[in-house]
Amino acid sequence: MASPTSIKLDDDLKGRIQHLANARQRSAHWLMREAIEQYVEREERREAFRQDALNAWEEYQATGLHATAEEVEKWLGSWGKEDEVPAPQCHK
Repeated sequence: MASPTSIKLDDDLKGRIQHLANARQRSAHWLMREAIEQYVEREERREAFRQDALNAWEEYQATGLHATAEEVEKWLGSWGKEDEVPAPQCHK
């Protein structure tokens, strides 16, 4: 269920939003809601990526297991080719 909220915008930004809403034949409300939704989704993905990186770093510190940049680049460079190589094995 949606509930109302408010946000304070300066006159310039409010005018820019209204201008864009008119150009898109949408309401300013729709445009702001869409912008907020896209922002939140993007930031959630960014935070998930950050958490994955922190978890990977903690795992590396605990185990020492890794693949070198050269090994990964060789693997990625082979994608989609006849001689595609398997993913590198982690090692110490």
